[in-house]
Amino acid sequence: MKTKGGITMYGVMALLLIAIHYLLDLSVFDPWDQYLPFAKKLTISLFLIAIIYLISKIIAKIIDTQTNSEGDRYNLLRIVRFLAMVFSLIVVASFLFQNLYAAVVSFGLISLVIGFALQAPITSFIAWIYLIFRRSYLVGDRIQIKDFRGDVVEISYLDTSIMECSGDYLGNDRKSGRVIRFPNSLILREEIINYTGPEAPFIWNEIAIQVAYTSDLKFVEECLLQAAIRDFKESYPQLANQKYVKWDAAVHFRISKYAWIEGVVAYPVEPKDTTARRNRILKYALPLLNEAPDKVKFPEGALR
Repeated sequence: MKTKGGITMYGVMALLLIAIHYLLDLSVFDPWDQYLPFAKKLTISLFLIAIIYLISKIIAKIIDTQTNSEGDRYNLLRIVRFLAMVFSLIVVASFLFQNLYAAVVSFGLISLVIGFALQAPITSFIAWIYLIFRRSYLVGDRIQIKDFRGDVVEISYLDTSIMECSGDYLGNDRKSGRVIRFPNSLILREEIINYTGPEAPFIWNEIAIQVAYTSDLKFVEECLLQAAIRDFKESYPQLANQKYVKWDAAVHFRISKYAWIEGVVAYPVEPKDTTARRNRILKYALPLLNEAPDKVKFPEGALR
């Protein structure tokens, strides 16, 4: 249900319930006097629950309009829904018991019994609270935990769902189409790799091209840098004019085990753009290198 519709619905419900509560005082209901205390208590309890959810919908509306980060918005909405559920359960418990103190005590005893029976889910719920405050990852982040790697699509109270990248059938960072769900408790005992942390928009990747020792290494370096810089300007125009040395591509050379030299261009890339950016750089770099066969010698023969 949309937030606006929810606000209207719970507002109308609250008004109707409080009206019914006071209408029960009319003399017309005197023949049912023995049932009136129960009915009045029921209407006031339902009224409080409607008010709780009305407030939660209003807060959710504010969060939707004032929060820019998708991950933060998702977490805040989860917290609001959880608190609304908790307060509603307290109202229900107070309705079932004579007073709030008895309700709280009974609720505590029931929670203790359930705690022993449901240790694993409770651990996952505690891990969810840890995620909310520690912000190890948010919805939309690309993460890796154990052998699972993918984009976070949902963080529920008990588990996390990610859209898998790579996987058993792919050799690149493309989405495999499979959804992986793991219990939140896993984050309390395993390391988490977050490729899209809030402090830096990029991770570093590299492309290695084999060339002969007789190649003009200076020319090779210029071609690789030109390709990487061109693609950076075209792919990230909002960042291209910002002068950050840490985002500059760089080229270095290393000796290959097949007796060739590898020209390696290291470049920044958004985690979800790794495969596409590598392809674009190769499409820009290879024509430049092939245009100068006298300067660039590529591997030939069996050891290529």
